Amino acid sequence: MMIKSRKALKFLAIGMAAAAALTMAGCGGGSQSAKSSSQPSQKESALMQKIKKNGKIVVGTASGYPPYEFVDTSQGDKKVIGIDMELAQKVADKLGVKLEVQDMNFQALLSSLTGGKVDVAIAGINPTDERRKSMDFSDNYLPTEQKVIIRKADADKYKKVEDLYGKTIGVQKSTTQEALAKEKIKDAKIVGLAHVPEVVLELKQGKVDGLVVEGIVGEQYVIFNDDLMFSEIKFPNAVKNSAAAIQKGNEDVVAVINAVIKENTDNGNFKKWTEEYSKKAVANANKK
Repeated sequence: MMIKSRKALKFLAIGMAAAAALTMAGCGGGSQSAKSSSQPSQKESALMQKIKKNGKIVVGTASGYPPYEFVDTSQGDKKVIGIDMELAQKVADKLGVKLEVQDMNFQALLSSLTGGKVDVAIAGINPTDERRKSMDFSDNYLPTEQKVIIRKADADKYKKVEDLYGKTIGVQKSTTQEALAKEKIKDAKIVGLAHVPEVVLELKQGKVDGLVVEGIVGEQYVIFNDDLMFSEIKFPNAVKNSAAAIQKGNEDVVAVINAVIKENTDNGNFKKWTEEYSKKAVANANKK
């Protein structure tokens, strides 16, 4: 099916429209934190005390990364929705507090976490060894392969990693995809931009030769842009896990998030959310 270019460009703009501070009300719940009263000798962390005192958990994210997180253009309030926002809401429910979402670009997100501006960061974050030096992480969720999007016109040019050597490669800035491109694509000129849609536009306009992206995320752009495709290129050890990031020294908060991740992995919610928000992202973009 042919897709009008103006709709395709509209889709690219979904992730770039973000509110500075977005609030979603959490459901009140009787669930308690993972640290039970049977361990009275263990003091609650400062973060857990703050969350309970304020009656809310402040989650930082970086929209423009469907289906993990993106702005819902079908609603007037333009709130951030997606897989990660479902996870964030479940964590808030488990703690019995409200959810407040603060949306920002990914580059600013991790510094906002370490600086105490947000309580938790949930944005398809890969728990790398470097990041573990300054923050703690939950258990992993949603493993996905790293892929390369190219123009269909270049399908015969880029079939293996070596074909990209010396080329111009687009990535989202400060991500594991940027690190992967720098490590695996020899002599490449790396172009890092704040949001994936911006890099997709660079690819469509011929300003970059390929885009290194998480498979789940890239699927949305391949579906909606009939001039783009996944290349045959395979990176070694290219499966990436996501995890929630938390300020160091808050093991009780980490335990709650881990319990929520396990529950929603076991009951199939992560798979359901992936399907639901993949369709939602495309449907939003296809609206007039």
